[in-house]
Amino acid sequence: MAGMFSTKGMYALRAMADLAAHDGWVSLGDVARRQHISRKYLEQVISLMHKAGYVESQRGKGGGYKLTRPADQYTLGELLRAAEGSLAPVSCLDCRSDELCPQVGTCPTVSVWRDLGRVTAGYLDSKTLADLVRAPDDGEDAPCTARPM
Repeated sequence: MAGMFSTKGMYALRAMADLAAHDGWVSLGDVARRQHISRKYLEQVISLMHKAGYVESQRGKGGGYKLTRPADQYTLGELLRAAEGSLAPVSCLDCRSDELCPQVGTCPTVSVWRDLGRVTAGYLDSKTLADLVRAPDDGEDAPCTARPM
């Protein structure tokens, strides 16, 4: 497992934070440029946010996208669920899945994954988009938190 979230989820948070940091209508081109995300991919991501009702759009000169509510009223968990579909750390715990793992009832690891999912969801649901916008750089040199094997 390389990571729990896809680039879609990571880009959704970055795009929403960018919108939160700028007043009024923001063009997707400006967000793409500032966040170093391809515009085509950003359109897919922002479409998920629009479908969830988290952003509104306006066409034409001076148009673009903006948040539908204040940044402190969005949890990171809800944004990631809209982008990813689920916060389940492993597919066998994804309630949206059509196929349940036949070993879920007897698997010795399922409780670990379930607990990890709860901790992760609790953390992400406790943080808001406003937290991202005002979060200072914590000064860590290396972004990697994984321990080498």
